[in-house]
Amino acid sequence: MRKGSVKEALAKIKYDPREKEEDYYIIIEHRGAYGDIKRIPVEVIELGHGYFFVGDAQIPYHRILEIVRKDGRVIWRKRGAKRPV
Repeated sequence: MRKGSVKEALAKIKYDPREKEEDYYIIIEHRGAYGDIKRIPVEVIELGHGYFFVGDAQIPYHRILEIVRKDGRVIWRKRGAKRPV
């Protein structure tokens, strides 16, 4: 499941022509949201160096808990992170 950094995994999804970014979403730690987590479709994020962007919001990569395919398969999980509900 986990190979390389979260940024590498996201770059593969976004830029590899064999992948469809609309088939993936990320789960991030988001204080104040229900359960302190939030799901964001990969297709709406822009990759940066230490951060990714959703519209005008700048979010650090270390907030990403998982990258998940819409069929439920976890592609990447943060080391030590428990499965979000």
